[in-house]
Amino acid sequence: MKLTATATEKAKPKDKAYKLPDGGGLYLLVQPNGAKYWRLKYRYAGKEKLLAVGVYPEVSLKLARSRRDDARKLLADDIDPSQHRQAIKAAKVERAANSFEVIAREWFAKQSPTWAPSHADKVIRRLERDIFPWVGGKAIAEITAPELLSAIRRIEARGAVETGHRAKENCGQVFRYAIATGRATRDPSADLKGALQPVKGGHFAAITDPKKIGELLRALDGYQGHFVTKCALRIAPLVFVRPAELRKAEWSQFDLDAAEWRYFVTKTKTDHIVPLSAQAVAVLRELHPLTGTGRYVFPSPRKSDNEQPMSDNAILSAMRRMGIAKDEMSGHGFRAMARTILDEVLGVRPDFIEHQLAHAVKDPNGRAYNRTAHLAERRKMMQQWADYLDKLKAGAEVIPLHRKA
Repeated sequence: MKLTATATEKAKPKDKAYKLPDGGGLYLLVQPNGAKYWRLKYRYAGKEKLLAVGVYPEVSLKLARSRRDDARKLLADDIDPSQHRQAIKAAKVERAANSFEVIAREWFAKQSPTWAPSHADKVIRRLERDIFPWVGGKAIAEITAPELLSAIRRIEARGAVETGHRAKENCGQVFRYAIATGRATRDPSADLKGALQPVKGGHFAAITDPKKIGELLRALDGYQGHFVTKCALRIAPLVFVRPAELRKAEWSQFDLDAAEWRYFVTKTKTDHIVPLSAQAVAVLRELHPLTGTGRYVFPSPRKSDNEQPMSDNAILSAMRRMGIAKDEMSGHGFRAMARTILDEVLGVRPDFIEHQLAHAVKDPNGRAYNRTAHLAERRKMMQQWADYLDKLKAGAEVIPLHRKA
């Protein structure tokens, strides 16, 4: 007699486990504690075997019969149902181990120690928010270009076009890592060339007209806010370093008697020297009595222990309060200002400028220059630059120098 749904449900436990057969080798095993298990008894290669089919009531009588029939079909094709199940489980484990997210996190763990913490945080957050939810669980070797494009389209849909391009670049790095480690054979991100929305070209806003530079400098000198911010505004155009490098400057990095600022550039992974003009030294000596006993040159005014630098918006906010528009000048703009004027107006050699901007300058043999390269010339350049800015601030008319071709 075959089982019925009612008989299956009403089967009561006894002192010992017992079986309720349904036919075709399928039976319900009722345990003394009331648990009910579906089992399938079958023979393969002359041996009797047992296959776990499921637990009642999660697996109903109807589903148990369907699984029995599937197993019988495998047997008809000379396939052992137990071995077939083990192969499927092994494939799932391998698939999970080779998923995009697992490999991406492995790649990130190997690469991130060499990155700046802020960059590492942006990369992993980008992957976790925009990529993993859509393709993270899929085997990396099975991900197609359309699937990757679909995930990036979601980023573009919220207006973050540049983020979409960066996500594509990160995915490409993960795919290439998977290829190198033998878990993928190609990089589908390469197929997305031309498929993403183009990033609108643009640069950090910067003032490069000498007359307007004079007006800017006079406005910065007249800032009425916090004294630490005022000093940062005065020294920013003199040293033209990256905004984060300025706000995180530490007193231990400075030798005011030698007129030098030495620090490590996380962006290029190189040591750097900023020769300080007399004007820059004067600003720092004026500030030293206020913040010199602490760690940071420009500490946050909201922290009394000087253990936190000013915020990355401090200089920008100060300029906005002075009426300097967002599309007119930015924190990075002081770098573009110096590069343009030093080259086009003061006629300084471009390689001196590039070294001072802490760019990754290399010699003809591909070797990176050390931090002391052209140091004497750069000292002269930094003083020349500070003197030039003083003249612009005073309203003097400066005639551009035209270099010979």
